[in-house]
Amino acid sequence: MRLDQVNQGITKHRKKRRLGRGNGTGQGKTAGRGQDGHKSRSGYSRHPGMVGEDLPMIRRIPKRGFFNRYARTVVSINVGDLSQVFSSGEEVTPQILQDRGIVKKRFDEIKILGDGVIDKALKVSAHRFSGSAKEKIAAAGGTVTELQARRTPDQRVADLAANK
Repeated sequence: MRLDQVNQGITKHRKKRRLGRGNGTGQGKTAGRGQDGHKSRSGYSRHPGMVGEDLPMIRRIPKRGFFNRYARTVVSINVGDLSQVFSSGEEVTPQILQDRGIVKKRFDEIKILGDGVIDKALKVSAHRFSGSAKEKIAAAGGTVTELQARRTPDQRVADLAANK
């Protein structure tokens, strides 16, 4: 290869193809669109599920299971986990649990379960408590406060509609 041949055939500003202007252009008659069919027509645009004559992709894929759009996302935390992370007399709220990285995913409610041992007096605020969790927190000298759910069923449906 020679240096004077390196850029041969490369044009910086290539001329635009003039389609539909007759046989003199080299793209005669059908202007490179083929003979017939949807794609030969002007204004054609294919929607994402288009497969041609076959059954559309969305109708070919099997659907399984049931999705309850009104179900609440409940995150459960054990009393023993709270005892390890918090010191005596501290307040435990959903926001603090998120800030400390104990609750990482999105939730509607937090439920405190009674698994583990708690030996510190904590002020625990959550949406739900198991019976044994309430007893263990009270026995350790702490207090229990039940909160209202973060989102109502109507708000969850609105969120789902917005995400689609």
